[in-house]
Amino acid sequence: MGYFKEIFYGGLSLIEGMAVTGRRLFRPLVTVQYPRKRIPLSAVYRGHIELKIFEESRTHKCIVCLNCEKTCPSGVIQVQGVKEKEKGPKTLTHYVIDFSKCSLCGLCVEICPTQTLQYSKEYELVGTTRSDCVIDCMARLAKQVEQKEAEDKKTEGLAA
Repeated sequence: MGYFKEIFYGGLSLIEGMAVTGRRLFRPLVTVQYPRKRIPLSAVYRGHIELKIFEESRTHKCIVCLNCEKTCPSGVIQVQGVKEKEKGPKTLTHYVIDFSKCSLCGLCVEICPTQTLQYSKEYELVGTTRSDCVIDCMARLAKQVEQKEAEDKKTEGLAA
């Protein structure tokens, strides 16, 4: 009796499995061929932290208040600035984050009084060593400014 019972339940599970396969057969594919096609990122995607470029000044508005460095629970942010004039504001010279230890909590973005920090939309960062995870935000900002200027020149050339 147990032999036939086993055959019956085995056949039943086979039919249930084929039913699931049949239902999925006519649905659209979910797989994306990644390097060739990319899916759009969610509006709330939180990548690594970077300095925001403001259009009017073409640079950041960091006042080197050190709130982000003090607030970071992981202690991975290093900020340095220099006072050019004795009574003038500080100028940011060094902004480095070690993302191998960063928890992406977002406290630094929320506490920034000038709103100069933002989340990146970049998700293709990869490194083979720990030093690859240490990112100099000032160097990245300079690269972004260069790219923006090149894009502006390209659009001006097309408009003329």
